[in-house]
Amino acid sequence: MPDYRIRPATLEDVDMLVHHRIAMFSDMGTAMDADAVGLAFRSWVIRMLPAGIFRAWLVETGDGHIVSGGGITILPWPPGPSNLGETLAFVYNIYTEPPHRRHGLARMVMEAIHAWCREAGITAVALNSSADGQPLYESLGYRVRTNPMMMVDLTD
Repeated sequence: MPDYRIRPATLEDVDMLVHHRIAMFSDMGTAMDADAVGLAFRSWVIRMLPAGIFRAWLVETGDGHIVSGGGITILPWPPGPSNLGETLAFVYNIYTEPPHRRHGLARMVMEAIHAWCREAGITAVALNSSADGQPLYESLGYRVRTNPMMMVDLTD
């Protein structure tokens, strides 16, 4: 098994962050214009990473190849019944390259996210999960909630 280490992502990692996002959606079978999504996400990362709104972590092999990663967006969030804090971290892009799956790398990324959030005083973390990811997130304490959230696309 390769030696793995985790580190915070920087702007120099934007290509890999975009790759992980496109690969994640592709693996889930999500229809998309990959070029458009990649360009839009690249532009967003270039603005949000330096602003501290987006944070990401990458897992590298001993020889420096990036094989896994994930990120969070830090959102102002009003206190409510399930969280009296004023901030929510929303997790996404948890992705591991197929040859490196089942080695605990997604867990390593999630533990880094949780540690950073605790240090930053963020007491609530949310995510959407694929069916494949749900057992991992449940083992970390995440629970499916009944959520009335709905969305509309206003671009039409």
